[in-house]
Amino acid sequence: MPSETVRVVYTKFDGSAHRDYPARKLSEDDLGIWVGVPRGTASVYHGRPSVEQIPFVLLIPHAAWWTGMFNPPPRTSEVYCDITTPARWEGDTVHIVDLDLDVVRRRETQLVELRDEDEFAEHKEQFGYPGEVVTEAYAAARKLMVALGDGSEPFATQYRKWLSDVVD
Repeated sequence: MPSETVRVVYTKFDGSAHRDYPARKLSEDDLGIWVGVPRGTASVYHGRPSVEQIPFVLLIPHAAWWTGMFNPPPRTSEVYCDITTPARWEGDTVHIVDLDLDVVRRRETQLVELRDEDEFAEHKEQFGYPGEVVTEAYAAARKLMVALGDGSEPFATQYRKWLSDVVD
């Protein structure tokens, strides 16, 4: 089992800090790179130090406009996908630009929802998102709305084997 550390760095489109944390590389497959973040991991959220209270697994696709975070209970979001620019790797650090839109599947109801459209619209103007970024972001959100709702993998059960590796 790979155990190398990956630094995950999310910024906003203007380059401002969003999230930054170390993760353990769990696997790489045709979908992307799976990393795990155990409880107690020191992180930075919006420029402030934080500690992860609930473990999670992140799928960083090879070439897609999203990342997928898979959560155990008690988080109410079972799957939380950030719409992002495609990941850019520099050694063991992955750089991801968060584009505000999120697609979330709720644990209890299995309801799939598109979130933060207002923030996307605001930042589209404020940061000057190019037309291609807007088009790709909405296309990714539409695909994820379907995939999280219809039982497509990796959103059905595939992630569970990796999540079990990081849950205490």
